[in-house]
Amino acid sequence: MKRITGFFLALFSVTSSAFAQWQPQSVQTDASFRSVSVSSPDIAWIGGTKGTFVRTTDGGKTWQTGTIPDAQDCDFRDVHAIDDQTAYFMSAGPAEKGQARIYKTVNGGKTWDLLYQTQQQGVFFDGISFWDKQHGIVFSDPIDGKWFILTTDDGGKTWQPVPAGNLPVMQPNEAAFAASGTSLVTQGKRNVWIASGGGTNSRVFRSSDRGRNWSVVNTPLPAGDATGLFGMQFFSDKTGIAVGGNYKQEQLAGANAIISRDGGQTWQLLAQTDPPGLKEAISLLPGDRIIAVGPSGTSISADQGQTWQKMDNDGFHSLACAKGTCYAVGAKGKVAVQRFK
Repeated sequence: MKRITGFFLALFSVTSSAFAQWQPQSVQTDASFRSVSVSSPDIAWIGGTKGTFVRTTDGGKTWQTGTIPDAQDCDFRDVHAIDDQTAYFMSAGPAEKGQARIYKTVNGGKTWDLLYQTQQQGVFFDGISFWDKQHGIVFSDPIDGKWFILTTDDGGKTWQPVPAGNLPVMQPNEAAFAASGTSLVTQGKRNVWIASGGGTNSRVFRSSDRGRNWSVVNTPLPAGDATGLFGMQFFSDKTGIAVGGNYKQEQLAGANAIISRDGGQTWQLLAQTDPPGLKEAISLLPGDRIIAVGPSGTSISADQGQTWQKMDNDGFHSLACAKGTCYAVGAKGKVAVQRFK
């Protein structure tokens, strides 16, 4: 009897999540958002166009919206939250136009330090992440056929390039599609992965020494022009899920999720999400459930992607969750919150 009761409780939990709805937030800006990071259920930082940052420290009850000085031409495509006062903001865009920058605040956005800027031809930052308060990584689209990667061991004060000889050769047209930080994952004390698209194969790059040395593997997700991996998360050093699709055909049905159970060495196809189409970000919910978002809507799985249930058709570019509180962001000032039990 206990087994039957447990089954129906689990079924009810999944069904309830599937019919939940995102709760729209008013953040008083029309900036477009592709980056969000959380340090706790109550603390979220969001980055956007026109040098915009947004912050909540009370779970979305109130929001602070501002702009980083002298960064009005920057599009902050990735954010890494440390706590309610400290966060890193990464600007995506051509370095030649002054848009490849990394900023940091340690006082809740009152003031900002420009930690890094380059005008090196071809640099276009795609993601930034940290293992801890001192050790971090940022990467750019390829230069001369290899990722451009920087690491820091002092909280972003200085950044060192990873030698090109330590990096695998890229395929023609291969890049990080999302440019939203969702394709870069750090885990534990030293693990990091990057997901790619646009080439002959969708691939996952891996380093187990904080980005110093890299290997790469092919995945079964379709690849090609406008097609590939967009978002990825590792929930342990072994188990990770990646999602993607075609950004020119956002509603196109087909394979859009894969899983690895050996630290990214091999990948297997999962069921197509519901709703189908492009998925750009993924996160973990209580009860080992998975949530995935994209322009085609939000999907939830209670069995590591073997089956999916539709939450809604609301489109988002990125999300971040902590202990069941999720923040999702999209174009034209779109921010939403949902709390899952």
